[in-house]
Amino acid sequence: MKLKSSEPFWLVKNGIINSYPSLREDLETEVLIVGGGITGSLIAHQCIKDGYKTTLIDRREIGHGSTSATTSMLQYEIDIPLYQLTDQIGKKAAEESYWACYKSIDALEQIVKDIKSDCGFKKKESLYFAAFKKDVAGLKKEFEARKNIGMPVKWLEADEIDSQFQIKNSYGGILSEQGGSIDAFKLAHDILAFNHKKGLKIFDKTDIKKVTYLETGVEVLTEHGTTIKAKKLIYCNGFESTEIIKDDFVKLLSTYAMVGERFEDDQSHLSNTLFWNTAEPYIYMRTTDDNRLLIGGEDEEFVDAHKRDSLLTDKATKLTKYLNKILPNYDFRMDFVWAGTFGETKDGLPYIGEHPNFKSTYFVLGFGGNGITFSVIGMELVSKMLKNKKHALSDYFKFRR
Repeated sequence: MKLKSSEPFWLVKNGIINSYPSLREDLETEVLIVGGGITGSLIAHQCIKDGYKTTLIDRREIGHGSTSATTSMLQYEIDIPLYQLTDQIGKKAAEESYWACYKSIDALEQIVKDIKSDCGFKKKESLYFAAFKKDVAGLKKEFEARKNIGMPVKWLEADEIDSQFQIKNSYGGILSEQGGSIDAFKLAHDILAFNHKKGLKIFDKTDIKKVTYLETGVEVLTEHGTTIKAKKLIYCNGFESTEIIKDDFVKLLSTYAMVGERFEDDQSHLSNTLFWNTAEPYIYMRTTDDNRLLIGGEDEEFVDAHKRDSLLTDKATKLTKYLNKILPNYDFRMDFVWAGTFGETKDGLPYIGEHPNFKSTYFVLGFGGNGITFSVIGMELVSKMLKNKKHALSDYFKFRR
């Protein structure tokens, strides 16, 4: 199999959108955000909206971390099914977490409209289907759990899935009304450009070498020898937070994704729906806004970059084989394949809030398969925290919970 590109599709598709300078002089700010991906951009958007003097820095170019590798499936479904999460953290906490994710997709749609982003946001349904016959019982239990709290879901039998989506070899599934897809790389750039005009200071290729905790906040020393004094520091750096937080709070994994050539024929049976299955690790699939099919999964429990990337050919072969199994009539020809690193928590929930070891500091770490929706929720939590108020979800997302 010939690999046409090992670069994430979004980087090649978008090219260089906006460039920002590295930090060349000392500065003072109220809020310093570390991380220029989709999470950092959303938190910066909220901070500017709330009137804070805000600065954002990234060790790379903007959006070149996990945001460039994400498949940008907007799901309210947490990696832990609702009925299992209820057993883990309690009924109230599980239901509120699911509903918050549900509402966050609509909130993100509003942000896209407000900033007039052309990131290809599209509302979609979501189909969670059984990969094996043995998974049906648990999936039906999940269907009942969601239905019982009023979520708009319906059960589809295998023949209905085949009829609606031309997907073979399923054993039934849950069709949800709520879902969506975007180009997260483009959206992050659009959000930052929008807020840059409103006073947000942005510096890329600016890494942190040391943080000093003061009575009035923090002082950050950068790789360039410049300093930033801030009243509050907010880390939006995803899996790289493990470099500074020594708790065993997240498991890092490598995931693989590939995108096919543009499809000229009608794909309406696929284009309005997100797809994912019950396999462990699960396979996920959606179309892009330029009529390509994206499929991913085949996760591995390691993050060594060389080892991860050496498996690209093998993983692409396996993903193609599975795609041929469920969509045997689809003429898929691969254009891009890439790997990325992400974090997985025991309860599928993010970590958003303070950590006892870091003064004047917050973390917004939207781990899991729906990290983008968690980041939207993080906007509300950060807004509350900066005003010394407590959010209803803060206990569920806190460290050492």
